[in-house]
Amino acid sequence: QVQLVESGGGLVQAGGSLRLSCAASGRTFSSYAMGWFRQAPGKEREFVAAISWSGSSTYYPDSVKGRFTISRDNAKNTVYLQMNSLKPEDTAVYYCGRSSGDFVHLDYEYDYWGQGTQVTVSS
Repeated sequence: QVQLVESGGGLVQAGGSLRLSCAASGRTFSSYAMGWFRQAPGKEREFVAAISWSGSSTYYPDSVKGRFTISRDNAKNTVYLQMNSLKPEDTAVYYCGRSSGDFVHLDYEYDYWGQGTQVTVSS
């Protein structure tokens, strides 16, 4: 069984930064791509970032490219999301997940999810 636990969310002013962490249990963390998604009230879950198992490849949608950076430390079984230049539209619950498929931007390719961490950006 795999458990994912996110942390690092909070309230920040527009233009500020936050760093989210996702700690994973289990011995197979380094074998899987990992991703971050977010969901705002009344909206569908949205892809935010993903990273390959080795960390050599990263993926972002245009909405966060240049502002968000995903990274991982396989020795610590942890994936990170550094969020800079935050905007009010970044407000959402952020989830990390483990990808079991080839299309890391699609949420149905993920087999495990964390409980989420709230990020609120005030204007």
